[in-house]
Amino acid sequence: MSDFSFWVILSNLLLATRWTIALSLVAFASGGLVGLALLFARVSRIGWLEWTTKAYVEFFQGTPLLMQLFLFFFGVALFGIEVSPWLAAWLALTFWTSAFLTEIWRGCVEAIPKGQWEAADTLAMSYMQQMWHVILPQAFRIAIPPTVGFSVQVVKGTALASIIGFVDLTKAGTMLNNATFRPFLVYSLVALIYFALCFPLSWFAHRLERTFNVAR
Repeated sequence: MSDFSFWVILSNLLLATRWTIALSLVAFASGGLVGLALLFARVSRIGWLEWTTKAYVEFFQGTPLLMQLFLFFFGVALFGIEVSPWLAAWLALTFWTSAFLTEIWRGCVEAIPKGQWEAADTLAMSYMQQMWHVILPQAFRIAIPPTVGFSVQVVKGTALASIIGFVDLTKAGTMLNNATFRPFLVYSLVALIYFALCFPLSWFAHRLERTFNVAR
């Protein structure tokens, strides 16, 4: 146990934090791209497309992220496809993130007054032109605070990836605890690092929300 001083434990946790940050960024970026595509389907005027997207959102919002991680890691292997913990975690978090972002952004789009849609109709704009040139620029302003706020959930959600063997901050904490038998120190440091990652995002989201509320 003498080989694991406070600084050795902290340095190992900080090294593992790089993978937590990397997974969070990749999952949030790819989830945002998928979510944007789903948003167009969700607010389209095509019945079957709306219902299919709604079913997708309901599934990934209504089932535990842990179960989704298991499905991508163990379920895909049943078809003879080997999936690494990184790939499984990325896929699961991408689909999970996209489902929530789709609903967040849908609410922002629907918050735009109907008069804006009607005005775009009078200009003979197509649906895609209305979205890109009239609706999305206004919805984007509303969507920034809740989107930044949801990024906190993505960071915390990466902790579950340790269950399938992905060596992130949480997994490193478990490994160090097993080696040092100092759970209070190890998990206190893990909690502090997560706080250091999430608090600035939460603070920034609240600041943006106040700023945009005042602007309106």
